[in-house]
Amino acid sequence: MQSPPSPRLLLLLALALAALLAFLTSTPTAALHHYAASSSSPARALLVPQQPRTQHRLTLRAVREDASSATPANDDDRYPLQDAVLLPDWEVLVLLHPAAPESSSNATCAFPGGAASPARSLGRMPASGRQAYTCAMPRPERRRNKPFRAPRLVTTTTAPSSQSQSQQSRWPRPEMLLRWSGRLAYDAVALPGTGDVLVLAKGVNPRQGVNRPASDVQCVYYRHNATGDGVVASLPAATSAQQVFRCPAPPATAGDLRVTLAVAGGEPIPSMATYSPPTAASGGGSSSAHNKNSKKVVMCACTMVRDVAKFLREWVVYHAAVGVDRFLIYDNGSQDDLEGEVRQLSAAGFDVSTHVWPWPKTQEAGFSYAAAAHRDSCEWMAFVDVDEFIFSPRWAESSRPSKSSMLRSVVAAVEPDVGQVSLGCKDFGPSGQTKHPEEGVTQGYACRRRAEERHKSVVRLDALEPSLMNSIHHFEVRPEFRWERSRQARVNHYKYQAWDEFKVKFRRRVSTYVADWTDPVNHGSKDRTPGLGFEAVEPEGWAHRFCEVEDTLLRDATRRWFGVGFTSRPS
Repeated sequence: MQSPPSPRLLLLLALALAALLAFLTSTPTAALHHYAASSSSPARALLVPQQPRTQHRLTLRAVREDASSATPANDDDRYPLQDAVLLPDWEVLVLLHPAAPESSSNATCAFPGGAASPARSLGRMPASGRQAYTCAMPRPERRRNKPFRAPRLVTTTTAPSSQSQSQQSRWPRPEMLLRWSGRLAYDAVALPGTGDVLVLAKGVNPRQGVNRPASDVQCVYYRHNATGDGVVASLPAATSAQQVFRCPAPPATAGDLRVTLAVAGGEPIPSMATYSPPTAASGGGSSSAHNKNSKKVVMCACTMVRDVAKFLREWVVYHAAVGVDRFLIYDNGSQDDLEGEVRQLSAAGFDVSTHVWPWPKTQEAGFSYAAAAHRDSCEWMAFVDVDEFIFSPRWAESSRPSKSSMLRSVVAAVEPDVGQVSLGCKDFGPSGQTKHPEEGVTQGYACRRRAEERHKSVVRLDALEPSLMNSIHHFEVRPEFRWERSRQARVNHYKYQAWDEFKVKFRRRVSTYVADWTDPVNHGSKDRTPGLGFEAVEPEGWAHRFCEVEDTLLRDATRRWFGVGFTSRPS
């Protein structure tokens, strides 16, 4: 019969088990490994600050496990690089390498299951220069088992067909499609003169007003190629607000990279964002001879639009006459002739540029991007929609508009410590109109609500908080600056137009934090229309609603300045 273990042996076993348990549950130090800038440096695994009682080794597996790009192995294969993401309403966005050949209008999304759909060119992305295309996912592909596979973009170039087919045959096999509905780093821009990089990402700060501390967020720069993912640098974020994260730049010799975000204790999120060292053209756009924005001007106007071509001329001509020097149009997927209208305005001498912005419901991030990217080319920037016109009743009796004494006088009148001027809004109703007035909105709608509604702002770009936090209507300014409400000017908001125009709003709103018109939530919100439900059904008597005050001040002024229908040029 075997004798029981001695007390001494039991004690030694207990001490050994306690030591092992203490080792396994100890908290690792919050060490962060930095990586050499040289492209010849070997890529190593990255350790990020961890949460207590966990020991987690960060890899880049999660970044690309459902991505749709690959870096070719040789120069002849350098063009196939592409990313693809599934947007709402079964729309697929495809981004090509900046150096990919320009295609003709005949581009197609070829899906792995054999289905295909026409691809529409959006132009080049403003920061990366990547060519953007959208296409619809065919119904047969929607019925396939998830996860969905990314399409390949097949384009017709000026190259011989045999050469084009050879190039297409070397494209990487389609991988899994990124999902807009999940967490995603979707864009990035290097800011000239600051040494900073803005990374735009969904899902890190998932709720309005709840922002993760910047100390919890790491900016991860890496290379993605056929041999695997290699981390080049990981740096702590400087700011974290909404979908915008300000990051330090990677080492200067790193060159073009991918960039994503990692929350302490977690894997990096999927990414289609790229980083390139800043150039003089950072923040540039397209469709205008003035898109390089080399000269700094006093007043810019920025707006995000979709299918507003027929409204744009009136908005630009009017605001240019009262003091706006430059117009920045962020195009959120227009399918009308916006480009043609911008070309005509540019040819007429107006400084107008379009900037591709395909990301749905990201208006706040888009405005943050614009404020940072154009800081060196604009002193002040007005963030107003194309149905909003800045106006002062003091201008009503002027025989002609003035670039120097109207809108500029509004910002010239404030003290040096004012970083933002707030303008109250007057909301105009349909004014009896049953269709879009041929003479334009300022001359066609002349009856409004009595109450003053929420404001819009003109901001001094160098006064903004580094976080670029905004609520569309206004930005956060640095502590040494303040905001002031203008007593001179207001915004005429032609909000409730003829029903055929107003119902277009039901497609999708652009703000991240405002419910779409068809979402059955927040019925009493100021973002809703009084008396209107969740469907695009014309209420009885719509043409005569929201008419409490007859207001013809701007109508009469624009008739005097431009004639009826803005057919003449301002003098």
